[in-house]
Amino acid sequence: MEKFTLKLLFQINGIGSASGLIYKDDSLFIISDNSSFLYKYNIQEKELHKIKLFENSQENIPKKDKFDFESITQKGNEFYLFGSGSTPNRNKRISYNLTSKAIEEKDLSPIYLKLKQTASISDDNLNLEGALFHNEKWYLFQRGNGAQSKNGIFILDKEGNDIHFYPIPLPKIQNIEATFTDAILVKDKIYFLAAVENTTSTYDDGEVLGSFIGALALDTFEVVFTQKISETHKFEGLTLYMNSKENIEFLLCEDKDTEILETAIYKLTLDKNFKKLNDDRPQK
Repeated sequence: MEKFTLKLLFQINGIGSASGLIYKDDSLFIISDNSSFLYKYNIQEKELHKIKLFENSQENIPKKDKFDFESITQKGNEFYLFGSGSTPNRNKRISYNLTSKAIEEKDLSPIYLKLKQTASISDDNLNLEGALFHNEKWYLFQRGNGAQSKNGIFILDKEGNDIHFYPIPLPKIQNIEATFTDAILVKDKIYFLAAVENTTSTYDDGEVLGSFIGALALDTFEVVFTQKISETHKFEGLTLYMNSKENIEFLLCEDKDTEILETAIYKLTLDKNFKKLNDDRPQK
C-alpha cells in the first residue's frame, strides 16, 4: 500500500465553509465557521439536520459578525464548540448535550485573554482551530498564521486558571510554515491537520499552498511524523473513521472560504508503517 490514499467520499448540500467534524454512530456532526448551526448528517440515509445553537441561528454570517466556530470535540456526553478568538465576538464556547439536547453558551473572553498573556500573543494573533479534552485538561491548538507565527498547544484546567503553552514547529512550503487547523486524540497520539496559506493575517484568507497530516506524541509533543496530503486543499476538520492493525482512516472536511452551501467529505487512509519512510519532519 502507498503511504496514504486520499479520496472524495461524498458531498453534502446545505453546509458551507466546514471547519470541524465528529463521526459518531454513522452520522457526521459538522460545524461551519460562518454559521451558527450544528449540523448532523446521517451517512446512510443521506439526511441533513440543522441544530440551532441560538434563537436566531443563521448561515453565511458576514465575516465581521460571525462566531467563527473552528473547533468541535466531545467530552463525555457533550459536544463542545469553540470560537477561534481571532476577534472579540469570536470568544464563545457552546456545549450541546447529546441526550437532553440542551445547549449552553459561555463567554471565554477572560480565559482567551489569559491564553494571549501566557503565550505573549497579541489580540489579533490568537486563532484557535482545534480542541480536545484529556486527563481533566483542555488542549487548545493555536494556528500560528498571524504575523507572530506562533503554532502551539495551550493546556489548561477546566477553570482556565493553570495555563501552559507549548510551541510546535511544523513543515514549510515555499518557506511558509504550516499551521494547525484541527487535532484529535487517538490512544497515545495527537493526530493533526495543518495548512499552508500565503497570509500573515488570522482574519484575511490567503492563497492555499497545501495541507499536511501529522501526529504528536501525547507525553512529549514531539512531532512523530508529517505527510503532505494535498497541494490545493485547505483541510480544516479531522475525525477518526476506522482504526485497524494495518491502517488508520480519517474523515476530513474542507473550508473553501466561499458562501456556497456545499461541503466535500474526504477519506484519508494512512498505512501505519508509512511514517518510517517520512522525510517531511521539520528539522530541529
